[in-house]
Amino acid sequence: MPLKNTQERWGGVSQVLHWLIALLILAMAWLGLTMGEMPNGPDKIATYALHKSLGLSILALVALRLLWRLYAGAPAPLAGTPRWQERIAGVTHMTLYTLLLALPLSGWLLNSAAGFPLQWFGLFNLPALAGRDDALHALAGQAHELLFWVLAGLVVLHAAAALHHHLFLGDATLARMLPRGWLRAGAAAAKTENHDA
Repeated sequence: MPLKNTQERWGGVSQVLHWLIALLILAMAWLGLTMGEMPNGPDKIATYALHKSLGLSILALVALRLLWRLYAGAPAPLAGTPRWQERIAGVTHMTLYTLLLALPLSGWLLNSAAGFPLQWFGLFNLPALAGRDDALHALAGQAHELLFWVLAGLVVLHAAAALHHHLFLGDATLARMLPRGWLRAGAAAAKTENHDA
């Protein structure tokens, strides 16, 4: 599998980053929706610390993915894709990237305004984005929650669109974000991929 993206498929680096970020988003969603209900104590503190560390990891991985995409480019749209679908896909991807950067940054700001230190897996501290400020803390908390729900909705739509392309349109939209051979594309897409191989 080539590491760099080609005109036909996402390369290995893009695939690894895509699925790693997706798994981390699922883990973060579960932590974020459950940790507030935990009783106060060491387990709750550890869970919050894990949530923050994973959020910082997502921030770094998304920045890395954007840099890699600038370097490696992106596959060409599938043949026969209507122009309006290309535009929607482009807007959706840019919105996802924006949310994936804004959500952890809002969490970082929330933590800073609360006056708490921010560590990455206990290895080092990150600087505060702002001083302790109750009003800013409340605003950042509202923004963090709103951004999460917007991201959750968009991720569901993104996944549903990929499944629609695979199950109903029979094209290679989903298959080309997986290692070759892991998922069979529709007949037309399979012929195209075999011709390109």
